Amino acid sequence: MREKIISYARDKYATEPEFLWQKTPDAFILRNSKNKKWFALIMKVKKSVFISDAKESVYIINLKCKPITRECLLNENKCFPAYHMNKKLWISIILDDNIDFKILCNIIDESYNIVNSK
Repeated sequence: MREKIISYARDKYATEPEFLWQKTPDAFILRNSKNKKWFALIMKVKKSVFISDAKESVYIINLKCKPITRECLLNENKCFPAYHMNKKLWISIILDDNIDFKILCNIIDESYNIVNSK
């Protein structure tokens, strides 16, 4: 799914992933090319940060979203309060089969539009 997200962001927003951290070389951000603000962060974390009895590591995407979107996704168990970000403004979504790619793209678009308006 990471590659699909990269392709989507490249095609729609003409942005490339930026790998910023040596300690986590597979983690990257997607940045608005005009104002340089992040609209997505993808990284691998222990699933136990979200689900206490989980053992494996998973890729997640952190996205900024409107409060109503956040509440709907939280209520549908499609996301979690953001890992390593402001939990009121950002959400984390585990990149697995529980989230439809079209829905994910809509949330990516929302995140982009929020940071683009600032």
